[in-house]
This record gives sequence, C-alpha cells and structure tokens, in this order.
Amino acid sequence: MEPFTCVEGIVAPMLAANIDTDVIMPKQFLKGIDRQGLDKGTFFDQRFLADGSENPEFILNKAAWRPTAFLVTGPNFGCGSSREHAVWGLMKLGIRALIGSSFAGIFNDNCQRNGVLTITLDKKYLQRIEQAATDSGDHRITVDLVGQRIMAGDDIMPFEIDDLKKQMLVAGLDAIGYSLKFKEDIRHFEQRHFTANPWLKL
Repeated sequence: MEPFTCVEGIVAPMLAANIDTDVIMPKQFLKGIDRQGLDKGTFFDQRFLADGSENPEFILNKAAWRPTAFLVTGPNFGCGSSREHAVWGLMKLGIRALIGSSFAGIFNDNCQRNGVLTITLDKKYLQRIEQAATDSGDHRITVDLVGQRIMAGDDIMPFEIDDLKKQMLVAGLDAIGYSLKFKEDIRHFEQRHFTANPWLKL
C-alpha cells in the first residue's frame, strides 16, 4: 500500500446520504480478477451518459474538482454490499481520503485494509470542509495524518483516529504487512508451541 503521511489535493463534495457500494462500483465491473478498468467503473452511472460521454453535471467531471484527492461525504457512505471493488475503484480514481460524519462498517474496514483514509469529523468541522469543497474558489486542502489535522487555507481542524489504524496507514501496511513486523515473535512462538505439543506436526 502507498503510505499516507501528509497529502495535499482537491476536495469534492458528495453529500447525499447513504451512497451505497453499487453506486460507487456498479455490479458489471465486478467480473474481473484484477483491478484494471475500475477507475472507469467508479461512479460509472453518474459520471457517464448513455452514449459513453462524460456527464458534465457530475461533480468529478467539472474542471474545478479534477483531479480529486478527497471526498467530503454524506452520512453512511459506503453502505450496501461489502464489495471491496468499491474501495479499489476509489483508489484507482486517485481518492486518498474520505471525510464525513459516518461510514458503513464493512466499507470502512475495506478502506483501512487498502490504504484509503476515512476521517469522521464533528459537525462543526465537517461544515467547514463542506464549505471548502463547495463555496471557495480554491478547493485544495491538506490532510496531515501524522499531525491528525486537516488544513483548508488558514483553518486547521483536528481529527481523531485509532492509533493502530494510523500506524498502518502511515507505514503503508495492510494486515499481512503489519503482522510480518512480528515474524520473529511468531516464529519463536511456533517453536515453543510445537516443542510442547510435538504431535501437532505429525
């Protein structure tokens, strides 16, 4: 995974409640065994018209919000099915972090495992990010995971994050990568365990 330390980029608003994983990644893009083409599949029905051309009304197709690094989202973003392709597609599209009031549980876990930062903000801070995404001429913000803060112009907004989640994202480690940090401890445990229980290796 790509480490997430301090990232600057454009934030786009996607404020509707309950945007589900079928909207993020429609089912016709779940057939592949790799991640090729998932950037096009992300928000496909909103991004493209019936003739295949871009929908000029969709936020991510507008000049002021492309390329987008962050989305400020409505409540319960990522609900619906557990498809990991939704997170893969966001990554392929260049989305590094999602900022909102709440995220669906499985989707949130999938983001963590794939290097997409999810930030849950208090209402007062979330309103400021929404304003930066919609009202200002410059939609650029900085997300500093190490310092646990979001900067929009002169505005600085702190956020909380689970310490283990933070460590893994900063280091660019998924669950397997993080576990391998303890490979010597695991190896020593196995040796002790099989010495005490030799029949387990028969």
